[in-house]
Formats: sequence, C-alpha cells, structure tokens
Amino acid sequence: MVTHKEFETAGKVPGLQVWRIENLDLKPIPKNLHGSFFTGDAYILLYTSNAPVPSYNIHMWLGDECSLDEGGAAAIFSTQLDDFMGGKPVQYRETQKFESTTFLGYFKKGITYKRGGVSSGFQHVVINDINEKRLLHVKGRRAIRATEVEMIWSSFNQGDCFIIDLGKDIYQWCGSECNRFERLKASQLAISIRDNERNGRAKLQMVEEGCEPDAVLEVLGPKTKIAPATPDDEKVETLNKKKGALYMISDASGSMREEVVAQTSPFKQAMLSHEECYILDNGMDRNIFVWKGSKANTAERKAALAAGQKFIKDRGYSDKTQIQVIPAGAETTLFKQFFSDWRDKNETTGPTKAYTMGRIAKVDQVPFDASTLHQSSTMAAQHSMVDDGSGKVQIWRVEGGAKVPVDPSNYGHFFGGDCYLILYTYNLGGRDMHIIYTWQGQKCTQDELAASAFLTVKLDDSMGGSPVQVRVTQGQEPPHLMSLFKGKPMIIHSGGTSRKGGQTQASSTRLFHIRTSSSGNTRAVEVLATAASLNTNDVFVLKTTSALFMWRGTGATDEEMKAAKHVEMFLGGNATPVAEGKEPADFWSALGGKAEYQTSKTLQSCIKTRLFGCSNKTGNLSVEEVPGDFTQSDLATDDVMLLDSGDQLFLWIGNDANEEERNGTPKLAKEYIETDPSGRRGIPITTIKQGAEPLTFIGWFQGWDPKMWDTDPLERIRARF
Repeated sequence: MVTHKEFETAGKVPGLQVWRIENLDLKPIPKNLHGSFFTGDAYILLYTSNAPVPSYNIHMWLGDECSLDEGGAAAIFSTQLDDFMGGKPVQYRETQKFESTTFLGYFKKGITYKRGGVSSGFQHVVINDINEKRLLHVKGRRAIRATEVEMIWSSFNQGDCFIIDLGKDIYQWCGSECNRFERLKASQLAISIRDNERNGRAKLQMVEEGCEPDAVLEVLGPKTKIAPATPDDEKVETLNKKKGALYMISDASGSMREEVVAQTSPFKQAMLSHEECYILDNGMDRNIFVWKGSKANTAERKAALAAGQKFIKDRGYSDKTQIQVIPAGAETTLFKQFFSDWRDKNETTGPTKAYTMGRIAKVDQVPFDASTLHQSSTMAAQHSMVDDGSGKVQIWRVEGGAKVPVDPSNYGHFFGGDCYLILYTYNLGGRDMHIIYTWQGQKCTQDELAASAFLTVKLDDSMGGSPVQVRVTQGQEPPHLMSLFKGKPMIIHSGGTSRKGGQTQASSTRLFHIRTSSSGNTRAVEVLATAASLNTNDVFVLKTTSALFMWRGTGATDEEMKAAKHVEMFLGGNATPVAEGKEPADFWSALGGKAEYQTSKTLQSCIKTRLFGCSNKTGNLSVEEVPGDFTQSDLATDDVMLLDSGDQLFLWIGNDANEEERNGTPKLAKEYIETDPSGRRGIPITTIKQGAEPLTFIGWFQGWDPKMWDTDPLERIRARF
C-alpha cells in the first residue's frame, strides 16, 4: 500500500479536508479558504461524516486549465487515498462548473474560481490581504459560483452581480436587470469573503448600476457602456430525464472488458454480484457510477476510477462527465434511485433511527449517506471545528448600544429578540487564539443589529485585531458555536429577551423542538405550541402551567433524547415520557387538540428528501437542485420550488413567481415522476402557495418561521453588511 504524510490525518475528524496538487505533491489548504479554487490547478477533497460509523467522500476536482500531469497526479492520489482508507470512500471526479450536488453542498455560500495556478506562481490568498484587487462574476441561484474575471468594465453585464474586492473595501455591484434572489445569494458570498478571507475587517457595500462610488471608478477607470444581460452558459437540468444502463466489467482476460447486464433502468438489486465490479451508465446526464463488489479482485477494485475514465472516452461522452466510484455498502442516493427494490443492509420495513436535517432517513447500524450529509449550518464549510469547544467562553448581550455580560448560568440560552457577542479563546501551539461570534436574533431591532456590528469591531480592536469574526443569524449556527456549551444543547427561545423584566412574558404553554444536526451537535428551538409542530423524526418537550411532557417520535435518536433532558431541567421538573402513538388526553389538550403533523413514510425508504428550484430566469424553464442541507431561506419567493419527500411531491409557488413558472412547473413535476429511474409512479403531487404551507410540507424544515415572509429577506441580509 502506498502512503503519504498527508494521509496520516485523513478522516480522523469529521468535516472537510482539502489539498492542492503542487509540483505533483499534496499541499493542504487552510479551512477558512475552502471553497476557493484556481482554474489552473487540481485538488483532492475528503469529506468525513459525523456518524457513529463514519462514511467518506473523496473528490478529485480539475480546473479548466489544469495540466494533464496535474490531473494525472490527482487521479493517482485519489486512488492511493482510497486504498489507504481500505476502499471505504465514495470517489467523485469533479470538473470546473460541472460539480456534483454533493460537492456544491459543502459550500452553501458558493465557490470561487480564481485565475492562474501553481505553475504561474499563484498562491491561496493571505488572510487580511489589504492589497487584494480582483473582480468576481457571480452566477447561480441555488449553486453559487464566482469566477475571477479581468478588472475592466467590459467584464460586467446588466443581468448579474459582481464583487469588486479591493482588500479593505468590498463592493457588491448589482446590474440593473439582476433579480432579488441572485442579489441575496451574491450578498451571502460577499459576507463570506469579508468574514473568512478578511476576518471580518473589510467594509462591505452594495452598489447599484449607475451609482458607482469614486473608489470603484478610480480602479476601473471611466465607465463605459455596460453589456446587456446574458443567458446562463449551460441550461441546468437535473430532472431524471434519461434512463441508465448496467454493465459488468472484468479484467479476467488481462484487459478490462464489459458485459451488458441490463439495457435500461429500473434495475433489481440482485443484478449486482459482490464478486464483480459494474458500471452504471447515465452518461447522457453526465453521470457514470462504478460499483465495487466487496469480494471483487483487488486489481479490479483499484482500477475502478481508471475504468470509469476509459468508459467515458470510449463512449465519446463529454470530458465534464462526473464519475462516482462506490464501494458496496456505501451506495449514494443518486446511485440507488436507479433500482426499484433497493434495501440497505439491516434496513427494516418500519421506521427506526433517522438522522439530521435535510433528512435522509436511515435505520440503526446503517452508515450516513455521505452524499447528503454536509455540515448542517449554511456556514459550516467556512467555519469548521477549530477545536472541541472546551476553551474559554464569554458572552455579552447587546443592550442600549453597549454590551452587558450574560450570567454564565444562562450560557447556551439565546433569545430571538436579542443580539449577543460570544468571545471564544482556545490554545493552539502554546498561543491563545480568539473567535468573536456575533449572534443576531430574528426578532431583534435594527438598532441592535447595527450596535452588534459596531461592538464586534470595537471588541476586535481592543484585542489588537487578532480575533476571527463570525456573524451568525438565528437558525444558522455553525457547528463550532453549537459545541461551546459543555455537552448541552443550544436552546433558542422564539422571541423575548434575557434582560431582566424582558419585553415579553414567556407563554404559559411552551414547546421545544430538539434535533441533532449532521455535525453531531444539538439545537432546541422553541416553536408554536400546537400539534401541527410535531415531527415523527424528532423529540419535543412540552411545558404547561401544570405539566411537563417529553414526546419521542418513532424516528428520534438517543442523542436527541439526551439533549431533551437538559431542556427538561431548564423548564424545571420531571417530564412525563410520551411515546408517539400513546399520547394521553391532557397532552393533546395542552396543544389545543389533536391535529395532523409530519409523519412521512420516508423513514421506511432509501429515498432522500430533495429540494429543487424551477425558474425561467435564464430564458428557459429549468430545474436545479438545492445543494446540501436545505432551510426555509432556500425557498426563492420569485420561483416555484419542488420538494420530493419520497412518498409525496410538493410544488411550492412563491408569491413573485411568474406565469410561465406557475403554469409550466406542474408538467415538469409529472415528467419528474414518470421518468424516475427507480420506477416510482403515481405518488401524489400537492400544490401549495407561499404563506399557506401545510404541516406535511413545513415538517421538512427545522424551526420553520411562519413570519419569515413578513420581512424582505434582502433587507435582512443587508443589515449584516
């Protein structure tokens, strides 16, 4: 077995590790620069899930301008790393602008393509580089990609957003024809650059076309005519349009040969023998899967990636075709969808243990499906676990324009009507390191938002500018922040404040929703105290004036029950345990009566819950999957969204969706089901409107906020500038 010094740390901790190929060797990339790629380079990424039995993804990423030598080295290292890890990982071949949804899910705030590479002397940026000067062209509504372009006016167009990065100042330039959701996504990327590459120290401004400040004109020169909007280069289409074919591959004769097993899907699981390797050909959709049987010979298993690359070449498929190399037992959702009868090992017919938001339901003893399990927070890829959260924690509440210390006995409790500053200090190599988290409640005032930003800078300055600054909005807490409370869950109160004599009295009946994220950390979120808020996948704690109940859904985990004990202690008393289906009358009475709630049968299936956006903003009605763990904020109000929960399909119509999207999407939904490679047919399709969501839809989003649509999401994110 070939080894490498970089392999020694591979897969030891959950999360993402990234290496660049430099001089045909591996060079690690710092976590706060994950998501930036030079177009002239090749990279290796390893994702390790936080499951009881971890699962692994290896991604080989090739830039458009990387050399054949670098691409070859990446393929060799990918195969060697897979071999070093016992053949357990799923391997992916990724190419620039054609990355898999799994890959894009690691970077919810977007990925950045930078010009140049190792051969031309370009290095990953120095943190806090105040001399930075670059122009980024931002495209995408679901998967956000920012490509570095020449810093001249002719690079701009009226239909897109651009980030003018001048080091100390970052400008988000919005073309006159770009839409609101694209502005929103570009803002998230601009905030990420400020918070990660500049450690929160750059000034961020939004600029409308025609209102450019002098600083921008000084860099770009006199303004010339801006080009009109251009359609997207590639029409994104992720419906299951094409069928697959299945081939057995073998090198018994000394050279790799293939034999047809089935010409078209759906396939039967019994067609796969553990003594062989197979290629599932979905090349017309730019996907090739190589499945490695557990008892196949070593030479065939090691040659799997090379076999996939040869297959693409022999078939004349695009060199942008994605390859997944899958060991038996680690099958991804995309692979399993081609089989009509897939059952995982130990999978039962009834609901048992299920994991995480987003939420692919799995039974006990079955590893996470790493194709869907990314760090649950939208910021996790940029703010990974720097340590185990055992350092020193100090918390202040923003009050009257000043910061007021929070009693340590209340650490871990956050109120939606407040803003907080959390200073975290940990030791790295004998040196104290600092992170300032600025937590902003969804119901805090604009004055408190502004004061929290000002006080963060003031605290940073008082410490010599050394801390890393991380701004966090309620419900989007990164894993590390959630880990700071000594094994207790982070408890989020729906509103109110922790100030003495807070502005709102806590309700006499309160309901807390407890869910473990895919990073293994737990949040307890206060939700509306009605039966409709319940979810069969989770644990809930209900408090009334006279009773305390702990309700366990059939799909809840032991980790969630353990976290619920802390909520029980906080609410004061010994909770009466209540199992789903055996609720006493006074339990339902406290919730205003028995009602329907989320009881999806998806727990019994290997189908992953998926969210798609349906839009004609590019001129054609197209469908694009939302990568990673989805949240309520991924519902674009100017689109129609399609939610596939396995046993049901929902069409969610945003208030600002246009007529073509409203009229064309039902046909797309019908086609989506009719062309499903697993052979699913006849499942119900439910059409719902923004603001009138049923429980069966809301249940797929943790901490659903019924008042989210009352405020403009663009205004909310602008407040973080």
